[in-house]
Amino acid sequence: MGIIFSIILATIRQTAPILITAMGGMFAEVTGVVNIGMEGMMLVGAFTAAVVTYYTNSYVLGILAGIISGGIVALIHALISIKYKGNQTVSGVAINLFASGFTIFMLRILFNQSGNSPAIKIAVPNIHIPLMGNLPVIVILIYALAIWANYFLYNTVTGLRMRAVGEHPLAADTVGINVYSVRYFGVIMSGMFAGLGGAYLSIGALNQFTKEMSAGRGFIALAALVFGKWKPKGVIMASLLFGFADAIQVLIQQYVKSIPPQFIQMIPYILTILALTGVVGKAVAPKASGIPYEKGN
Repeated sequence: MGIIFSIILATIRQTAPILITAMGGMFAEVTGVVNIGMEGMMLVGAFTAAVVTYYTNSYVLGILAGIISGGIVALIHALISIKYKGNQTVSGVAINLFASGFTIFMLRILFNQSGNSPAIKIAVPNIHIPLMGNLPVIVILIYALAIWANYFLYNTVTGLRMRAVGEHPLAADTVGINVYSVRYFGVIMSGMFAGLGGAYLSIGALNQFTKEMSAGRGFIALAALVFGKWKPKGVIMASLLFGFADAIQVLIQQYVKSIPPQFIQMIPYILTILALTGVVGKAVAPKASGIPYEKGN
């Protein structure tokens, strides 16, 4: 039973950054904006959370800083995609490249090293889960937000407007919904959620920032979004599946020493490819996804 509880606890932990980032991506995509820059937003959130926590000795400020920094990067993507009607995919790729270089550059400026930040002295407190162990408070926050996101999108007026804008922006505009404002809100929320996912990595899981520590989780979150068919419950289940794969590869590395760890670490990514292969052609994105809106057209 001990190994089962270990797998469950590890799955909960490994799912957290994927889940919250995927939920953020859903906020953007249901309004019609594709956000493949979540990897970069996650990375900036992880870096900012670690730096602020290191200098202030406050994990609360660190989490808030991670969320805000992710939102700021998302605002850049929103301006390019919504105001200037740029290519959303190119914008997302540019953000990912920028985040990678920016965080390494700032590590050199602040700490005179490009690999990782100094260890953070203060740790995010844990909550004890009977029979399984401890979970950081930030993990509880992430799952609470995931549940809230499901309620928000399907039980509030704003959620209804977001879905309307993603399906038929002209019709939404005709009845008085500000398409641009709704899309800005969705994209900024996606960045804030991704920033929280990054904050978990640096101050909830590791207690320091290391370069490229998002390690493709932003892309896995995007896969969870597609695999979950842009529905909150589906995204939650898909994220748990990918989190389980990540947890399994970590446990295998602990107990199986005969297999090179690089091969074991491929498990989540192989599962991502297989999952997407199975849903291509079956999952239907919001009708206006990726299409800039021009008022009157």
